[in-house]
Amino acid sequence: MQYIKAIFKFNSIEEFQQDLLISDLADLGFDTFEDSEGGFTAFVIKDNFNEQELKDLLSSYADDFSSTYIIEEVADENWNAEWEKNFSPLIIDDVCYVRATFHEPKPSYPYEVIIDPKMAFGTGHHQTTTMMMQYILSADLLDKNILDMGCGTGILAILAGKLGAKSLMAIDYDDICYESTIENATLNNVINLKALCGSKEVIPDEEYDVIFANINRNILLDQIHRYAEVLKAEGKIFFSGFYLEPDLSMITAECAKYGIKYLDHKQNGDWVAAQFEKK
Repeated sequence: MQYIKAIFKFNSIEEFQQDLLISDLADLGFDTFEDSEGGFTAFVIKDNFNEQELKDLLSSYADDFSSTYIIEEVADENWNAEWEKNFSPLIIDDVCYVRATFHEPKPSYPYEVIIDPKMAFGTGHHQTTTMMMQYILSADLLDKNILDMGCGTGILAILAGKLGAKSLMAIDYDDICYESTIENATLNNVINLKALCGSKEVIPDEEYDVIFANINRNILLDQIHRYAEVLKAEGKIFFSGFYLEPDLSMITAECAKYGIKYLDHKQNGDWVAAQFEKK
């Protein structure tokens, strides 16, 4: 599959503005982002790229910051080398070691997750993924049925599997994420994971003890009603992919419509993860 990259540079931009722009770029189909000098680089499948949509998006930010970009094609054979250069191992709460296949294992950690991200989002390095993993590490997932929405690489479901979850349903609308999740589950010997390609419409009519949803505010608001339909009473939802205000208040209000109560939240930089429970 052929990708292109957009290399963005900014004269002056606040961190929260860059995060908002990245979120909007994700809505346009960009699925991987890397920091670069003076800005960041965003990757998108060539067939999904519409430069006019990109220009319109940047125009909407014209009063907030100035930007330039360059479009380049990405050679398929260079992609894995790029990840090897940029993906470093990660340690979560001193108990979970996240690495790629080209890193040395460290069996001294209780949990090890092997991720070959390719073009899929979710290596644990982004604040939202890190906070979700922290929630998962402190949750009781033994013999629980798990739904992971917007699964990316499958990292959250895979960690849940290592914590003793009974069954794992991982869903993402992106083909690359779907394939990556299956491959990463195999790498980690997680055999009770099933992956589906799609969105809320492919969620099976089953009951789940715990739901993970690390997406963005607008998608979460659109999908909460479906989560409520499949979440068991006293089941937990862990959300991330949004900001403190007004996002958390909006999500809390939407959950309340379906008897899902806010419990607490974490914050890392501008990003927030939150825990909810169905009454």
